[in-house]
Order: sequence, then C-alpha cells, then structure tokens
Amino acid sequence: MKRDKSNAINRRKFIYTTGMGIALFNILPGCATSAGRKISKNDKINIAGIGFGSQGGRDVDEVAGLGNNVVALCDVDEKYAAPGFAKYPNAKRFTDYRVMFDKMGSEVDAVVIGTPDHTHAVIAMEAMRRGKHVYCEKPLAHTVHEVRKLMGAANKYKVVTQLGNQGHSSDSIRRVCEWVWAGALGNVHTVHAGCDAFRNVYCQIPNLGKLEEKQEVPAGLDYDLWLGPAQYRPYSKLWVPWNWRGWMPFGGGAIGDWICHVVDPTFWALDLDAPTSIHAEVPDYDVATQGLTYPAATKITFEFPAKGARGPVKLVWYDGKSAIPRPNDFQADDKVPGIGAIMFGDKGMIVHGSHGGGGCHLLPDSLMEQHSGKNTPAEKIVRVKGHGWDWAEAIRSGGKAGSNFGYGGPLTQVGLLGLIAIRFSGQTLRWDDKAMRFTNNDAANAFVKSEYRSGWEI
Repeated sequence: MKRDKSNAINRRKFIYTTGMGIALFNILPGCATSAGRKISKNDKINIAGIGFGSQGGRDVDEVAGLGNNVVALCDVDEKYAAPGFAKYPNAKRFTDYRVMFDKMGSEVDAVVIGTPDHTHAVIAMEAMRRGKHVYCEKPLAHTVHEVRKLMGAANKYKVVTQLGNQGHSSDSIRRVCEWVWAGALGNVHTVHAGCDAFRNVYCQIPNLGKLEEKQEVPAGLDYDLWLGPAQYRPYSKLWVPWNWRGWMPFGGGAIGDWICHVVDPTFWALDLDAPTSIHAEVPDYDVATQGLTYPAATKITFEFPAKGARGPVKLVWYDGKSAIPRPNDFQADDKVPGIGAIMFGDKGMIVHGSHGGGGCHLLPDSLMEQHSGKNTPAEKIVRVKGHGWDWAEAIRSGGKAGSNFGYGGPLTQVGLLGLIAIRFSGQTLRWDDKAMRFTNNDAANAFVKSEYRSGWEI
C-alpha cells in the first residue's frame, strides 16, 4: 500500500508541535503562586508529611534530602509510622491532618500525601484550600468526581501540584516520547500494558469469608481517622495497614497502584486524554458476592479517539493472572514485560517496564539500531533531577511540575474508569467525558462519585 504523503507530513507536524509544546510546558515559568508564604529561589521549603509509613515516607525522604525542612509529620498509626517519626525528631507530630493544619498554619508550605487511596482527595483538597503545595501519591483520587474536584482546586488556589508517579521525571520516559515523536514507530495504534505483581494483595477473594471475624483495633491506631470519608465498617487487619489496596472501598487494586506508572509513557507520548469506551473481561468473578475486592484476572480495553494528526488508539490493560500476550513477531529471546507495556506502531514496537518506561527499547533490533547512537532523536523534553526535585523547583520558580494534577488527573481517570468497567464485565461502557457520565449505562454512573461519611465531603 502506498503511503499518503500528506498524512505523513501532518503526522510529522503533530509530532514536532506536540513535542515542543510539552518541552516548553516543562521549562517556562507558569502563573501559579501560592496563597501561602512566598518562597524564593534559595529558600528551604517547609514540608509536612501526611501518611508516611510506606511510600509516603520515601517521598518525604526525597524532598527532605534536597535540603528542605520537615516541620510536621501526621499519621493515624503510631506503630506503623514510628520509624518515620524517629527519623525526623524535630518535626511536630500529629494524628489528625486537620489539627496539624490548624496548629501549624503558615509554618507549612507544602504537603506530601502518602495515605491510602480513599483519603487522598479529602486531604489534598484541605491542603490546597489552605494554600499549601501538594505532592500526592498515585492514584490521585478514588473516583472520577474527586479527580475533577482536585484538578479544579489546583487551578483555583494556584498551588504547585505533583502526582506521585515518579517515573514521569525519568530520562527513559522522555526517550520513549522522543522516539514516538520522531516517527520511529510510525503510527502508534495499539498498546498492551499490565501488571502481574502482588496478586495475593490485589485479589482478596480467599479472605472474604474472614470478614465476619471480630477484631480489636490495635493500640496506637485511630481507626476512625483511618476510615476518613469511607463508609464505616468494623476494623480488620485484612486491610490495615497494607492490604487495603485489594479492597474496593479503600484501594484501586492493581490498576490503581500501577496504571499511573505503566501507562504514563503512552499517555504522554500519544497525548491521550479520556477514552470514549471501556470494555472489561473478568472471568470467574461475581460482583454480587465478591465485589468488595478485585478479580484474580482482568483484561480491560480502552478506546481513545483520534486527536490532531494522530489516529485512534486502543489500550489494553492486563493484570493478575491475565498477562500481556506475546506478540507473534517476537524473537525467541524477546521478553514480554510482567509489569510494563508494548506500544505497537506501523514500523515496530517499543517495549518497556514500569516507572517511566524503564528498560525501554525498540523492536525489531534493526529499528533500535536506526534510532540509537548517533541516530538517537534530539532531546525535546528538558531532563530533571528527580520527581521531588521537579516539584520543589516548580514551587520556587512559580512554574508547574511535570505530573501536575492537570496531567496526573486525566491519567488517573483512565484507571478509575477501568475499575468501574470491572463491575460490568462483558459490557462496553460509552463515556462522555465532558458530561462526566456513561451514556449507555445508568448503573455505572453510580460509581463515578464517592459516597462520603457525614462531615467528610469535599
């Protein structure tokens, strides 16, 4: 088939203008100014960590390691947070983030949020209302409605935000984008992405029968604060402090934990936004009896419409026992990523791992030879020194961090729409992004917005 030269020219124009637009977006100062303390180029930023027993603690460590001050730490679980408290003995300690904000006032410039997914939105919203810059672990929120509220608040309060998908600040994700924009793959039409990790965490079906067991709340845990906006249910060690990830009221399963890492290169390189349809295939899963936790195997197909000179894109997500299929034209020594993605174009593939396209390479090998070494595409995106560094520098410059809520919100939303589709396996859900609703399934619309406990609304 002959190649349409006019389409090729348009595609090159799209690649160039998109790449340059994103590059400038990362280096030009924005108009964001905090309602809090004005921070100059050489000032230390006063950081508060909220929920730092796990990844949140590592995020705090990164930002503190840049020479900033950790002035407050807040966690509902004294035992789980004890190592973090010990690491920063001069930081003031709190259990309730609202009390922390009241007492610390202008002493806090910015917050790092590493709490369970279901509390991200209420904490981030309160922080932004008080003029604090926000670094929030992925996924940004627990529902699409929360994502939209946080995106709006970030614009309204003019604070600097960053989603905790750390690979967005890597060199590898920039290389993936630059390969795509340089036309190394030609037209990218399909992406297979997934995660096969922590299956016994994300699928808690074997533990459903244990939910009736009465358990005492451990000393040092404020369980009511841990629940936050979630509907009350008796305490269970099945979800505190770690396995909440596999329970629908609190976590987003494998998709919630990984899509913001794994799909980030695709989302950026192809300038994706919202899918128009989502179709989940979930074998051996009964929502009526097992719908408090996630399936053992999931396949979800997202259809994204054409945009600019780019054609439509099909993104297929696999997790648990459902693995990324091996492409027919893989060689014997080519490995399918367990956590990662394969981008398919007219000319070949990009294969990469998680967290910013780690280990990215082109296939077939001849394609890699054509676009590496002296033929490596020109750098269109400014390189940064780390995710926390990017956020801190944006605070000081009045600019925008790379994975600000305007980018991280729509990326998170893809995963959240997939989580809704799981409940309607075998059905194709049609999504109207502007109206923020499904057009062909009213029952699915009930999951677009959270139901909050009284007093926890955002």
